[in-house]
Amino acid sequence: MARCEICDKQPSHGKKLSITRSHISKRSPRTWKPNLRTVKAEINGEVKRIHVCAKCLKNGKVKRA
Repeated sequence: MARCEICDKQPSHGKKLSITRSHISKRSPRTWKPNLRTVKAEINGEVKRIHVCAKCLKNGKVKRA
């Protein structure tokens, strides 16, 4: 399963709403996936490839190798 190894963000599920004439007529399932990147990061002195979401990369929670 796709999951951020820093913040544990994973896909979430819900309904896609079809709105016509100010009425919700149909609901169909959909999935929101996290924006994951595969990066080489330094963890405990070792360089590893990990899956990290873009938000963790932007906030500097990961030190790139």
